[in-house]
Amino acid sequence: MAGAAERGVTDLILGMPHRGRLNVLANVFDKPLEEIFTEFADNSQHGIIGEGDVKYHKGYSIDVTPVAGHTIHLTLAANPSHLEAIDPVVEGKCRARQDRCCDSRGDLVLPVLIHGDAAFSGQGVVAETFNLSQLEGYRTGGTVHIVLNNQIGFTTLAADARSSCYATDGAKMVQAPVFHVQGDDPEAVVHATRLALEYRQAFRRDVVVEVICYRRYGHNEGDEPYFTQPLMYEKIKNRQPLHELYAMKLRDEGVDGAELEKLSRAVSAHLETAIEQEATDSDVGFREGWGGIKRDYVPHKVETGVGAGELSSMMEVLTAFPDDFTPHPKLATLLKRRLEAVKQGSGIDWATAENLAFASLLQEGTSLRLSGQDVRRGTFSQRHCTFFDYHTEKTHVPLAAMAKDNAAFNAYDSMLSEYAVLGFEYGYSVESPLGLTVWEAQYGDFANGAQVIIDQFVASGESKWDRGSGLVMLLPHGYEGQGAEHSSARIERFLQLCAMNNMQVCYPTTPAQYFHLLRRQVKQPFRKPLVIFTPKSLLRNPLCVSSLDDFRGWFREILPAEDNPDKVRQVLICSGKIYFELLKEKADTGREDVALVRIEQLYPLRLDLLRDTLRRYRQAAFRWVQEEPCNMGAWIFIRPQLEEITGGKVAYVGREEEAAPAVGSHRQHVVEQERVIRNAFSQVTD
Repeated sequence: MAGAAERGVTDLILGMPHRGRLNVLANVFDKPLEEIFTEFADNSQHGIIGEGDVKYHKGYSIDVTPVAGHTIHLTLAANPSHLEAIDPVVEGKCRARQDRCCDSRGDLVLPVLIHGDAAFSGQGVVAETFNLSQLEGYRTGGTVHIVLNNQIGFTTLAADARSSCYATDGAKMVQAPVFHVQGDDPEAVVHATRLALEYRQAFRRDVVVEVICYRRYGHNEGDEPYFTQPLMYEKIKNRQPLHELYAMKLRDEGVDGAELEKLSRAVSAHLETAIEQEATDSDVGFREGWGGIKRDYVPHKVETGVGAGELSSMMEVLTAFPDDFTPHPKLATLLKRRLEAVKQGSGIDWATAENLAFASLLQEGTSLRLSGQDVRRGTFSQRHCTFFDYHTEKTHVPLAAMAKDNAAFNAYDSMLSEYAVLGFEYGYSVESPLGLTVWEAQYGDFANGAQVIIDQFVASGESKWDRGSGLVMLLPHGYEGQGAEHSSARIERFLQLCAMNNMQVCYPTTPAQYFHLLRRQVKQPFRKPLVIFTPKSLLRNPLCVSSLDDFRGWFREILPAEDNPDKVRQVLICSGKIYFELLKEKADTGREDVALVRIEQLYPLRLDLLRDTLRRYRQAAFRWVQEEPCNMGAWIFIRPQLEEITGGKVAYVGREEEAAPAVGSHRQHVVEQERVIRNAFSQVTD
């Protein structure tokens, strides 16, 4: 830490597992011992916001001055027992701070990760994080990795835990140097760590220090390691503890033994005093750039509209090329068509609305970061936020030129990973509450590769650790007969994680609604993660378009039907893509007795708006219609709420229960989809 401060580092962000965390908090971060003891006493609500978490998962931050004239801000990132999940999160936090202070080399912000040997070699996210280290959108100027090699993972020996010779061999994938050092020689460890820091500062690349050591008491102080490793722990039992070995070394070097005893008594006295003292109130809450942002979700109308003239001017810039730039002919035609739609004020598609949302935010001074697999072009060749010269591959990013007031637009095609990349973007969003951080899955189904990040950070990070996030997740979703892995973004999983207004889960059906939703995310007075189920086939569906007038106003959580309620005998309630199939069927059959109600925000569900909408239909039967099997999709979540509003008069229309999200046969898909639509419009029987 002192060496980092001397070399100009002003921010050090540390990620580590729970073993040793309390020691680090007390002795490196100077967290008051009385505060730690109060937390363990569990008899006070000291510092608890939301549901809290176990003591050895919590984070902490503090300013320290390890060297005169050099202050450094230390941050220990909170993380769960998924030991290495914190790795990409720390990198994302560091990158956000580096971007904020224009530290492109990583001179000022230093990431440090502490690992256990078993997790370092066993967890795939470690390799994913190493793979991010030299990529343009994710590099942080190198990370110092410290691997504590206890030679055992819980009760598993190295011979059963890895196939490599060293626990740190995975670092060879990026040719990171590895210093192997004996843990019983603390001065050698310090020396190796200083060398590692010097290497990182000189070459801006990752470096690893592997400390060869052991666990004296097994997995924890209450464990019995003799059950599984009796020979190894017999040797450990007969080995002098490190503090005795080091005391002996100091005596041999002439340090007065009485002084050592005095120091030992002082440490014990300090511990005894701290355990008796009351802890003072902590500075809990959203800090470091979160000033003015509220904690609680409050549903209210947020004006997000933009005038037609402004949108038209933006589209002129978004569809223009430099004089020396040759676009792909198909791209030129596509952009011309988009510009014409905006000029005419109708037929504006999804990708155009997204580009306008991005452009308007950038012009208002909001920075925007977009990442994911193939996001610059878009999985479905729809976005095209980066143009490539047809002859030279030189790039042109019109959105970047539209940013004002020090805002920035950055779009990065990520490596083929969901776990590490989503973790990185989550970390970035935590440090960038005033910007818009967007991660897009290639297909929504693939988000399950990042389930640890979703479960442990996105859904619960604020409740456990008081750390908010405005991260946006774009998950392409929709049943088009593309099979089980290209249909469902698993709506049911996200809704199952929803509680205490922790997230926003939306399934918008129009380009304008998507436009307002993106803008609302940074204009709300609070920050909550936003999950958006985005379309595939609707990207080019002529029904899924908006007019310029639709870009005024705000995002509407419920889109009611425009029908005469006195004529309506059936109300079909739905969300997302299936609305357009129901709309077509209604038009084709002339069913004026059927009304279509769209729920655009599934959570937090605006029960007040939904109740006001449905109470208009006094003589109608209510049906929930979805594409997904009935054990998936929104049905399980929304059923009790619809039954409460309708007095139990709501029926389900959709696929039967299935083990897989969708069938693999396109022919069978068509049969099933037609059956769903047919059943939705079947006559109500008494």
